Amino acid sequence: MADHDHEPVPLAQQLRSRGLRLTTQRQRVLEAVGALEHGTPEQIGTWLAEQAGPDGAAPDTSTVYRNLELLERLGLVWHTHLGKGAPVYHAAQHPHLHVVCAVCGRIDSVDPAVMDGVAERLAADLGYSLDVGHVALSGTCRDCRAAGSES
Repeated sequence: MADHDHEPVPLAQQLRSRGLRLTTQRQRVLEAVGALEHGTPEQIGTWLAEQAGPDGAAPDTSTVYRNLELLERLGLVWHTHLGKGAPVYHAAQHPHLHVVCAVCGRIDSVDPAVMDGVAERLAADLGYSLDVGHVALSGTCRDCRAAGSES
């Protein structure tokens, strides 16, 4: 197969195939997810308002949530719970899991292959199929450990 056979289907085409339109809001929410990398719906809404400027129209929170849910159903974004509070959204085109510092809140993205042994063990022992796109591990980052802040 040629490389172009593996290119992602454009958003407009994915939406049309499901009887949906490509709206400006859908495009803007997807753009915000990419720009923020790990943004909550509220952060995405704030980013959109900032990009719109003082005279621009920014979507309300419910519109942001609806668009995020749709984009997730389309497989374009994933959400992950990094602890307490709202989930964060990130582009699905680069699968990764998250490591979160419990002290400073730093978020690092890690190749899902780091969980291969764990995924195999869970499958063999318990029959689970691990969804690494939604995995968040908590710990203390190198900087906080060096500063003596380890909890």
